Amino acid sequence: MFEALLRRLTAPTPERLPAPDADLALAALLVRLARADGDYAQTEVARIDRVLASHRNISQTEAADLRARAEVLESEAPDTVRFTRAIKEATAPEDRTHLLEAMWSVALADDARDAAEDQLMRLVSNLLGLTDQQSALARQRAAQA
Repeated sequence: MFEALLRRLTAPTPERLPAPDADLALAALLVRLARADGDYAQTEVARIDRVLASHRNISQTEAADLRARAEVLESEAPDTVRFTRAIKEATAPEDRTHLLEAMWSVALADDARDAAEDQLMRLVSNLLGLTDQQSALARQRAAQA
């Protein structure tokens, strides 16, 4: 089902993803983050749906469908580095902090900070070319929202 996208993600020099594929890659990364602590809580699922609806300006139903497809992709997908590389290529530098803020909102959705989620957030922040300070500010904004 996702063979073409997976091939693009695993290519030695991936091409820029078109918007629908970039959205799916972002959704799969959000799912991966929510699953990182071994507890894919309903609060995290609901937060992913809200983030996707807001990010793409789509309905909650469309966001839930995107998330459901992302759950399948995430289980079949390559490592996080390739996901993040594809997202970085598809996202303007000034928008990456917003993506990180969205990711922090998912990580914090269950009101628990987990070492596995923190580790993944540090990796993704670095791979997106963002500093620890930018990540910390994004986390604070997500916690206040």
